Amino acid sequence: MPKIIRKKQLNKMIAIVDGQPGCGKTMLSPIVSSMERVELLSYAFEVEWICRLFHLNKIEEDAAIALIKMHVDHKLYETMMGRNTNFRYSDLSSAFQDSNPLRYFKRIFGKGDIAIPERIKNEKPILNLTTHSLLSRIDPIVSALESSVLFIEVVRHPLYMVKQQTLNMDRLLDNPRDISINIEYQGSQLPGYAHGWEEQFINCNSMEKAIYVIEKETKSTNIKRQFLEQNENFSMLTIPFEKFVIDPWPYLKKIETKLGTTAGPRTARMMKKQKVPRKVISDGPAFKIYERCGWEGPTEDSEENEVIKRRNMVSKNVSTDALEVMDNLSKDYFAKYLS
Repeated sequence: MPKIIRKKQLNKMIAIVDGQPGCGKTMLSPIVSSMERVELLSYAFEVEWICRLFHLNKIEEDAAIALIKMHVDHKLYETMMGRNTNFRYSDLSSAFQDSNPLRYFKRIFGKGDIAIPERIKNEKPILNLTTHSLLSRIDPIVSALESSVLFIEVVRHPLYMVKQQTLNMDRLLDNPRDISINIEYQGSQLPGYAHGWEEQFINCNSMEKAIYVIEKETKSTNIKRQFLEQNENFSMLTIPFEKFVIDPWPYLKKIETKLGTTAGPRTARMMKKQKVPRKVISDGPAFKIYERCGWEGPTEDSEENEVIKRRNMVSKNVSTDALEVMDNLSKDYFAKYLS
């Protein structure tokens, strides 16, 4: 059986913004896109599928590594000539929502194909990918991209993520619109992340499922993060949502340094659009997509009371065991990132 390889790469630097649903990825990724040479936000579902299949031992390592290399190069190649660029106006990943949309209109009328590798060499674009809960399954990316990637992990207080993840359980499970990796269990279809705790998953309500997913993802990412911190060839940055939206400048400086780029006037405009910096953590922009995913503006007179409100909401909808898990997650998060 031959080994699948890809030796040369078009990409010299890639930013991947990752985190659990509801963590604030789509707040940060457009800000990263506004920096010099960074491309617009692009969802990397294909990379997610490859990593999840590898994590489930359903794809060989050499194939997973080569497929990731091929996909990111193909993504950059097509982005640089305006092919398959998202022009749907209201999408978060739309060229219209980018800090510099004109460049994508120019590209669709410019030279393509054989002219693209030279343009990439001269312009040094930085691909900007957004992924979902990928850190714990990141091994093929580390092997494929090594020092050519900056992996930005966004973390957030679990009580601010649980509502969106509960809605995901209600709206997406067993829905043909949800195009993700699923597994079979006793004749039923379950999401791939339920592997190893299928019975518990089946016996939970939607909010309990969300809580246990947050718990398991948090534990596995904590382990993986510690391992990656020892890898000198892999660049990673963990950003707590709460700290970034109040004081983004230290994190922006680190992103600039690690990507070899600079923030500018477009970055300032995009930050204003995302309401960063802000005085109240939860006071984000009222985008329709955010509201559809469960976001609501602050209603209490302090951050502490906002947390209490969300905790009360959870307590009314879950078992005692699930509530204890959420309380422990909240306590651990506060101690690690907010104390």
